[in-house]
Amino acid sequence: MVPAAESLRPLPLKTQETGESSVRTLVEENALIVIGRRGCCMCHVVKSLLLGLGVNPAVLEFVEEKEEEVMSELERIGVEGGRETVKLPAVYIGGRLFGGLDRVMATHISGELVPILKDVGALWL
Repeated sequence: MVPAAESLRPLPLKTQETGESSVRTLVEENALIVIGRRGCCMCHVVKSLLLGLGVNPAVLEFVEEKEEEVMSELERIGVEGGRETVKLPAVYIGGRLFGGLDRVMATHISGELVPILKDVGALWL
């Protein structure tokens, strides 16, 4: 059995200077991605809940030095999706901002989370 921490798919944050993957690209390429500060306890709760459901989420954890860059890009993505503010941890499902820990927990409790995850291909069962 693989420990939960090892089953996550951590993604490297590559800066715009290198011309490689940006936050937007990571959001668009993954059915489900959790974005948060490295070591954040709320990010850990979201990841643990998703792992418990059988989802192996892509995870982007950034250090404090990259926070301004990541948050500005998340704000641009969030505004396009009809939302104005992004709070961490940010969960993107199907390339769109789903919400934070509160929204994930509420939809899980109401039984709506699993069908949403199935619709975007993040969960197959």
